[in-house]
Amino acid sequence: MARIRAVDGVPPLPVGGPWQLVTTPPGACAGPGDLAGLDGWISACVPGTAAAALRDAGLWSEPEPEPIHDRDVWYRTSFPGTGRARLAFEGLATLCEVWLNGAPILDSRSMFRAHAVAVDLVGTNDLVLCFRSLKTALDRPAKRGRWRPRLATPGSLRHARTSLLGFMPGWCPEIDLVGPYRPITLTPLPEGMPDLIAADLTARLDGGTGRLVARLRVAGPVERAVLRCDGRSVVLARTGPDLFEGALDLPGIAPWWPHTHGEPRLHAVAVGLDGRTHDLGRTGFRTLTPTRPFEEGLSLAVNGVPVFCRGANWTPPDLVGLGGAREDTRPLLDLAREAGMNMLRVPGITLYGSQAFHDLCDELGILVFQDLMLANFDYPHDDPAFRAELEAEIADLLDRTQLSPALCALSGGSEVWQQAAMLGAPRSVWADAFAGERLPALAASRRPDLAVVPNSPSGGDLPFSTAAGVTHYYGVGAYRRPLEDARRAEVGFATECLAFANLPEEASLAAMGLGDPESPRWSAGIPRDRGADWDFEQVRDHYAGLLYGVDPAALRRADPERYRALGRAAVAEVMEATFAEWRRARSPTAGGLVWFLRDLAPGTGWGIVDARGEPKSGWYALKRAFRPVQVTLSDEGLNGLHVHLHNETAVARALTLRLAFTDATGRAVAGAERAVSLAPRSTQTLSSAELLGRFFDATDSYRFGPPAHTLGHASLGDPAGAVIAEAFHFPGGRSPEPVETGLAVVVDGAAIRIRAERHALGVQVEAEGARPDDTWFHLAPGTERRITFPGATRLPRGRVRALNAVETATFGPEG
Repeated sequence: MARIRAVDGVPPLPVGGPWQLVTTPPGACAGPGDLAGLDGWISACVPGTAAAALRDAGLWSEPEPEPIHDRDVWYRTSFPGTGRARLAFEGLATLCEVWLNGAPILDSRSMFRAHAVAVDLVGTNDLVLCFRSLKTALDRPAKRGRWRPRLATPGSLRHARTSLLGFMPGWCPEIDLVGPYRPITLTPLPEGMPDLIAADLTARLDGGTGRLVARLRVAGPVERAVLRCDGRSVVLARTGPDLFEGALDLPGIAPWWPHTHGEPRLHAVAVGLDGRTHDLGRTGFRTLTPTRPFEEGLSLAVNGVPVFCRGANWTPPDLVGLGGAREDTRPLLDLAREAGMNMLRVPGITLYGSQAFHDLCDELGILVFQDLMLANFDYPHDDPAFRAELEAEIADLLDRTQLSPALCALSGGSEVWQQAAMLGAPRSVWADAFAGERLPALAASRRPDLAVVPNSPSGGDLPFSTAAGVTHYYGVGAYRRPLEDARRAEVGFATECLAFANLPEEASLAAMGLGDPESPRWSAGIPRDRGADWDFEQVRDHYAGLLYGVDPAALRRADPERYRALGRAAVAEVMEATFAEWRRARSPTAGGLVWFLRDLAPGTGWGIVDARGEPKSGWYALKRAFRPVQVTLSDEGLNGLHVHLHNETAVARALTLRLAFTDATGRAVAGAERAVSLAPRSTQTLSSAELLGRFFDATDSYRFGPPAHTLGHASLGDPAGAVIAEAFHFPGGRSPEPVETGLAVVVDGAAIRIRAERHALGVQVEAEGARPDDTWFHLAPGTERRITFPGATRLPRGRVRALNAVETATFGPEG
């Protein structure tokens, strides 16, 4: 049911304060009456976790996290109030008992359930929560599954409805998540006043008309119910003693779009009950349809327009406190949008997004691919209690996101089917009926507009077949395949891809105390698959060696700073090249989501944003790769170099395309310029031969003599002459050997312009206390790039370098 945001402008009230916390041995206290005289209470924040409270009290540390699941954790507070009220708990991790004024009111067995309890307040009210030891529960004998995954331990987690975060060695820190991590709120229920118990709403778009269908369940004396949206309203019909139903048609409604393809327009929704206004938030009107059978790869169209979905996998912004409020979530989502991401996946190893997460994705135009919180294990779907808890969890999720246009896909979990199949189990074992049959039925009853996916990955003869359904593609990446494998694999839709141990920038490494690649702290921050004899730093090093012809191990010892620079550049190159291939007009790929958006802990994690919230080289590369108006190049061998032009926006673009080929000295050996008109939401492909009007060995495939050029460069310019997109091709590879490039910086107010006479490889912009809008890019001979510093009111001090330049250019105030 849709979430009630406020009644007559008053939102639900946060409960209590101050809160206190104490830990006890498992079972030492049966209830609040046993807490009298107990020492050791500390202050706690709600929403929050025990780890955050203990850390703030100096009793726990993130670098060396001590277990918390081996204890009972008690919270208590008092608050004023009289009369009938609704007490709501949005997230309790994990086995929680609740007492109000000494009487038990709730026993929650799932971290993923929300609960609302009608209570009677008596003036001064004492609220006590006990989070029972999860370790004690997991240690109890339980039926074993048909397979045992390596990802997480212990195996009894298959029976528990809790996050796998903290239980995955090598993937994330072993931080125990305990406590009321989502808000606890109170809504007064005055006697004799109309009350909206539940609002079942569906937003649809049919052509240019929006349709909002409502079914309301009410309590108290209600004579008239009115549904309002977009400044329009309709009186609902009474269909039962406590039911009102009806629909509001909205001709000419502005539709909701992913931000890459249009405006994410939202419209306020409210219900009036005898003049009392219940605010239900905002919704958007859109259609979502597949463009091909799922077996050929997931492919989505929004409002009839095919969308290339690109983005990353979402993780909590704060692994310790699990902060999900708007202020916690907004900075990371802003970075996702700035990078051109139009989809985020919430994987089954984490936890469902907060209400603020979904609200912000609606506002920012970022689609959400949502896994159930199931991963790798053989879950006991045949256990009635487990199944009932899981179905209630799904209902909670779909109810609170009922009006969210951003939510577009629901998956039955992460790598459940893959895990069993990789261990040799037949389809009859891994293709469980719950994900394949029951989940679509549950989704259809509440969100029939969603794409429902049995599992991530799934869809082919084997769940992890790259061309079918959705896949986790690590051919380029963990499996160290050549860059050409991104085409050879014929990826349909990658819900995971491109995992590397991504290096933070130098300033972040220094702030984290991570400067020496040979130190134990450095090694502790490198992600690895449990049981593997390799880690993801070796994956990154492999591509640094492949692209730049260096020995990463030797360079790591001899010149750590150079080693780190080449590692950052390699990640940027691989990510940009892979998505250029996948966006090619004839590519079967309809989406790719990088693994992860943000690191879970300090170090060289999978994230393209580090633990401090600062972008890494991969973020900048994806920002270029994800541009809605874009130019890319593909090496088609004997067919030459192909130039691909993309315009995903709703506006036609008149642009200038330039294609240039230069030699090692920066001299132009061939080139062409053409005015191009890009229709809205269109793609064009032009060959180098068509543009040049003659034969030129653009890919160095014919090899009739020494190569005439070392660089191919394409650019798209707007009518004002500004370059809005560029692409580069290296027929002979990338040489990082330092030479004189003529690299120079010219100050332009609070921005800089970077120039080079010869090709500058992997240009790095470093600024003190500021972030450049781009870095780790290439600069073609005789061209320049204007770099700004978002949020900076004046030019910071900094320097510009390139992998192959002997020069270092500085800028900003001296001293």
